[in-house]
Amino acid sequence: MEPDHKRVHFISLGCPKNRVDTETMLAGLPGARYSITPHAGAADIVVVNTCAFVEDAKVESIDTILEMAGRKEAGDIEKLVVTGCLAQRYPAELARDMPEVDHFVGTNDLNLVTEILDGRTGTRVAVGDPDRRGFDWEAPRYNSMRGGHTAYLKVSEGCSNKCAFCIIPSLRGPQRSRSVASVVAEARGLAEQGVVELNLIAQDLTAYGYDQTPRTNLTALLEALAQVDGVRWIRLMYAYPRSFPKGLIDLMAREPKIVPYLDMPLQHIADGVLKAMRRGTRGETIRKRVAELRAKLPGLALRTTMLVGYPGETDDDFEALLAFVEEARFERLGAFAYSREEGTPSHDLPDQLPADVKTARLDRLMYAQRRIAREINAEMVGRRVEVLVEKRSEESDLVWIGRTAQQAPEIDGVTWLGSADHVRPGAIVEAVVTQATDYDLVAEPIPV
Repeated sequence: MEPDHKRVHFISLGCPKNRVDTETMLAGLPGARYSITPHAGAADIVVVNTCAFVEDAKVESIDTILEMAGRKEAGDIEKLVVTGCLAQRYPAELARDMPEVDHFVGTNDLNLVTEILDGRTGTRVAVGDPDRRGFDWEAPRYNSMRGGHTAYLKVSEGCSNKCAFCIIPSLRGPQRSRSVASVVAEARGLAEQGVVELNLIAQDLTAYGYDQTPRTNLTALLEALAQVDGVRWIRLMYAYPRSFPKGLIDLMAREPKIVPYLDMPLQHIADGVLKAMRRGTRGETIRKRVAELRAKLPGLALRTTMLVGYPGETDDDFEALLAFVEEARFERLGAFAYSREEGTPSHDLPDQLPADVKTARLDRLMYAQRRIAREINAEMVGRRVEVLVEKRSEESDLVWIGRTAQQAPEIDGVTWLGSADHVRPGAIVEAVVTQATDYDLVAEPIPV
């Protein structure tokens, strides 16, 4: 290795949107001067791409920075760079309180990372306006997903919603959608690399294209992506329920490449809470949307996110939410307790709930959902499914790990698959489910 060649370790925290940003930074490093190492202990430079959505995410980000700062003070690494949402949110405070960090880079300034690492800019705090419009969507990306057969595909940046609890628009700016041609070009490039599954992500996927002139929408984008050779599965994530573009559900029903899976964050069902959250929808609208999806998309795995303990949420409001979860029987559900975030409208609302109340409600909701998930998985036993094979199990050479179309990468369970000659990474094989746990499945491949 040349004396000036540096080994860089990237740590990506938070959501898949942040991960795509990390992948763009990875791809932007000139190979002649830098190599990527998966181990912080082997790195000359560490880049921490942070999250600042809620308190737990901020704590994780700060703890990670402090751990890497300790390595720097011990002489194990030469340079420490902090990027992403935490740097965007608290640039002055972080620069003051963390002298061990060499550079802070905001969400829309990630293109400067290579210049920073090269020493071509001495700017310690590079945090500009999150509403930067000249976003380079064509920048190369390094696909960091396990096995290289699946990838996230970010179709827009920022969010124009006004949810009272959410800081994201302040950190990422308003929605800026990519063109259909840009998204399709990246999809083709990923397919040429061996990617068979595309997971479409945005802060608000169903609002895709509404900010463009002339307007386009998610339906038009999916029709174009379905024509990309090599892509077998297209998954939709972060689809807000308020406004589905015309023809979307019908297209999902007839296009085999669009898997029967939809991630649709709902947050609550009680009208008073939804109004206070500024979600722009009502409980009746949500129920109709869920019923329409169930009727038109048999076999759909519906994932949602709920927020409990919002200021002013009464016992009756929470019981209504719990009853709705029991009624809707979501195949996948995540939830979080309300986090009081400065800079959001909900921060100063009256009737903030005690931490123990929020925790108790979260526990009750997730306990109910665990039972529902177990029952739904038990119904899968004996069914024929397709499984995307990801890797061989570390426990046995005779077992593989994969996912059905109803299991999204990293956030849902997995399918443990028996061995066969045609079972290999990247293959989509037919199998029969033989066992089920709360969140995972066990299946045997069908001989070919």
